[in-house]
Amino acid sequence: MRWKRLFVIVAVMVLLGWAVDIRGKISTSKKPGPSLAVVSAVMMEADTGKWLYTSNGKEALPPASMSKMMTETLILDSIQSGELAWDDTIAASAYAAQVGGAGMELTEGQRVSVKELFDAMAIHSANDAAVALAENIAGSETEFVKRMNQKAQEIGLSDDTYFANATGLSSTDIESYATAAADGDTVMTAEDVALLARYLIETHPEILKITKKATASAESEPDLLKTTNEMLPGQRFGTKGNDGLKTGYTKQAGYCFTGTTIIDGRRYITVVMGASTPEARFEETKKLLDYAKESL
Repeated sequence: MRWKRLFVIVAVMVLLGWAVDIRGKISTSKKPGPSLAVVSAVMMEADTGKWLYTSNGKEALPPASMSKMMTETLILDSIQSGELAWDDTIAASAYAAQVGGAGMELTEGQRVSVKELFDAMAIHSANDAAVALAENIAGSETEFVKRMNQKAQEIGLSDDTYFANATGLSSTDIESYATAAADGDTVMTAEDVALLARYLIETHPEILKITKKATASAESEPDLLKTTNEMLPGQRFGTKGNDGLKTGYTKQAGYCFTGTTIIDGRRYITVVMGASTPEARFEETKKLLDYAKESL
């Protein structure tokens, strides 16, 4: 009896030790990938669509000007269908000429080619160019927004993503303009941002010939329209293989960046949202790319 009792005690101690050991392993296990100082981030292998990293990737957040990738998609769709031509000219409305943030300094009534407007939007993130293009193609920004959300459904973006205007500005930034689409704010999940970027690149690969440029070719303000993507080779955070794609900033969104970079023949799409400084969005993106290299 005494030996049996001793055997039971030993067995219980072994089981307790095993449980503590497993519990300790679970509590100390870490999520694969780098720890990033951002609100949300994802990384996708573009060719396969495989998620290599995700942190709060399904949380709907303000994307700022990264939402212009949808504006770019719709404009390129129109070019492809023949609805628009690159050499068509568009007259800037009062709203387009006055909207704040990054711009190409349009004046009301000024006529500018679609190509010049598109390049300014894609490279310099020009809000005035985005509004001018949206109003021209749909008649008003409000009608253009309907097309944006319809396209989001066609692409297969989640119901958590909603487009409210053509620029990604907050509603408080544009509510004073009578013709602005100021009903609500744009929100996107980081996963949806990456999916949109992938769709844009696959459907309109010519976008990369534009976004890899250091400056936009605008006759009116050629020295002001520099790229906002500082990860392009030759820029401050220059990274080999980077050829796009879109930055973003508002007070509500923080500093954001959707990048696309080729490493050893593979294209990666990275998204960071809510970085605290303009530099941090690129520094955190570099951590994701380093992780991709380590995973090869």
